Amino acid sequence: MNKKLILKALALTFSLSLFSPLTMASSAETSKSKTETSAQSLPNIVAESAITVDLETGEVIYSKDADSKRYPASTTKLLTGLLLSESKQKTDQLEYTKTAKEQPEYSLNLNYMHNTMQPGDKVLADDIMKGLLLFSGNDTAYVIADNVAGDSKSFSELMNKKAKELGANNSNFITPNGLHDPNHYTTAYDLSLITKAAFANDWERDTMALEKAPITLKNSKIILENRNLTLGKNGNIGGKTGTTNEAGGCLATVYERDGRKIIGVVLKSRQIDNADMTKFNDMDAIMNYSYSANKEIYKSNGESVGTAEVKYKPFVVLGPTKTIAVPVKLTQDVNYYKNDINDEESKITFNGTDSSAWDLLFNKNTKLTYSTRNHNEEVTGTVALSFGDLIKDNLLIYISTIVILAIIITLVLLIKNMAANSRRRKKRSYYNRSNRRR
Repeated sequence: MNKKLILKALALTFSLSLFSPLTMASSAETSKSKTETSAQSLPNIVAESAITVDLETGEVIYSKDADSKRYPASTTKLLTGLLLSESKQKTDQLEYTKTAKEQPEYSLNLNYMHNTMQPGDKVLADDIMKGLLLFSGNDTAYVIADNVAGDSKSFSELMNKKAKELGANNSNFITPNGLHDPNHYTTAYDLSLITKAAFANDWERDTMALEKAPITLKNSKIILENRNLTLGKNGNIGGKTGTTNEAGGCLATVYERDGRKIIGVVLKSRQIDNADMTKFNDMDAIMNYSYSANKEIYKSNGESVGTAEVKYKPFVVLGPTKTIAVPVKLTQDVNYYKNDINDEESKITFNGTDSSAWDLLFNKNTKLTYSTRNHNEEVTGTVALSFGDLIKDNLLIYISTIVILAIIITLVLLIKNMAANSRRRKKRSYYNRSNRRR
């Protein structure tokens, strides 16, 4: 009895020793998973709306209420500058206008020229662009509006037309400088599209990258400083600031780290004064998150992603054209950046095929498309189709065909048999007649 107890104890100890490494490994995996989750924890920001987008692929990496309507303040001037660059040359002379002189600070006229600018004064277009994007002069935006479209109302129509062309469909622009109007609004996502277009424009991109720049007004040389306070730091290579009481602190930027560019937008952050760094800290936080973000699995290898309608003929090349619904499965993991936009809009679609179901029995690989907002990529899949599926789909036709063939064969055999019997009767009749004549 004691020997049996000892043997059982030894067996139990041995079993525990076998399973303990697995338990430790499982514990280590859990710890690792927690660490990775912690590393991917969302940034804590003040801004009420924010987004980051991979400039090259268009993928949304981070999103916080990015489709809600917000006031953009002076980030509006990215769109204003884009329209200037598309209608004028750097060396063009623009006329300083009455509506430009009426604008409040911050303006070149009030803050630098002590209200000495007069309607009719000539200003170089490139200097106006610098005054718009570096100093964020409210008067420079109206110089652009009046010189490009004749007046601000006509210019707002151009702004809204351009916004729609860029895909910014949830925006409406009234003023060229972004000063508050209840009907002047955008979204973080829309502003990211405008920022991308502005950055793609050589004139705007080069201007946004300047930390300081000289301009000339009424024969006076002025040095403008960029109000993008983190330009050149942490990867910030260009952008536009904005603030009003209603809009709060706003910032639209492009960052570059290790050759990768990401667009960032924060709207309705805190802005106590011009030295308040909250919106810049918000931007750094979402950029740090975005550059370290890892994609997660959206759909796994082998997972079903729907059905495909495939055409074929029951007898390969003969018979009526039929359609069979076959399951489609992935042959790879599909990864994505997890955020509210991608969670809602991600999908995998079958691209269709010209191959018949018979062909797919021997080559089941097919191309699928993973798509989400402003991004799509090709992924691989397979159609889960078997010979038995085609037999089952045409069972009635095949049975009917077999029955008809059996009837035909039976009839042919009967006819042949009847013909043979007829020939035999004729031969017997002939022999009988011959014998009687003898």
